[in-house]
Amino acid sequence: MRLCQFVTTFLCLSVGSLAGPAQGGSHRLPEAGNDLIGQVTVVRSRSDQTLLDIAREHGIGQEEMQLANPTVDRWLPGADSVVVIPDRYVLPRGRRSGLMLNLPEMRLYEFPDTKPGRSDDAVVHTFPTSIGRMDWKTPLGDARIVRKQRDPSWYPPESVRREATEAGDELPDVVPPGPDNPLGRHALRLNLPGYLIHGTNRPFGVGMRVTHGCVRMLPEDIEDLFDRVRVGTPLQILNQPVKVGWQGGVLYVEVHPPLEEDAEAQRNLMRYTLERVYEALEKQPAVLDAKALRRAVAQPNGIPVAVSKPDESGRSIKNPLFR
Repeated sequence: MRLCQFVTTFLCLSVGSLAGPAQGGSHRLPEAGNDLIGQVTVVRSRSDQTLLDIAREHGIGQEEMQLANPTVDRWLPGADSVVVIPDRYVLPRGRRSGLMLNLPEMRLYEFPDTKPGRSDDAVVHTFPTSIGRMDWKTPLGDARIVRKQRDPSWYPPESVRREATEAGDELPDVVPPGPDNPLGRHALRLNLPGYLIHGTNRPFGVGMRVTHGCVRMLPEDIEDLFDRVRVGTPLQILNQPVKVGWQGGVLYVEVHPPLEEDAEAQRNLMRYTLERVYEALEKQPAVLDAKALRRAVAQPNGIPVAVSKPDESGRSIKNPLFR
């Protein structure tokens, strides 16, 4: 097995570089009481494009692109096929500062510092990522960036070298910077030993569970992030397969397939979703749309769905179906 084939499953979070029209997504931070950014759009494919080409152009990960376009052929969408770009997100629950990584959606959120008195200029950047396979899970919790490296060398951990040997390959003690380096040209080292946010020499794997636990990004995205982020920046690593948020008094639900190891969400995704919905309804009244909620859970494609309408009486009405 060649080195470049083996390292597609390396345990890191990578970002890649592309001479294309998009570098992640940049959105104005919503005003207080609102939680959605971006919008869903539709494009037409060209005959020379794969679905993965289109995903990369628009800053969308592999799996989220396929979930949004289940009937479009991954490799041969054909000329003039309708392709949905799922570039709308409910912001995850957590501190809106530093970095947030939500594992089920395989997406990183960056909240840059704003200048004093310029809250109207606050933005959020978001990027697709790859995360660890089930047997090499990316850890949850709080972390921080402790070092920034350009053109890093890769020192394969013993566990990774052992796996390579079992697969019939031998990894060197060190892989120098260059086209065969799985870290790409930029790396952000975390205070979690052995874990990085980094680029990649295999960008089409971004947006899948293929690493040994690190966070992998598209080359162009890590380059963009690398220039802004500082040593000491905090990182929240979250597990939120269901995100719930408000926009203009309407409640939205964004459902992603839960992680394989998340037994609670896997066992009963509807109950798990209802718990998140009722938490939101306790804070703000709205009429729950049962049909819309069922559709969102039945089709966990990562696209926010409106599941309520404002209640003029000011009451929070829970549909009897869910009592």
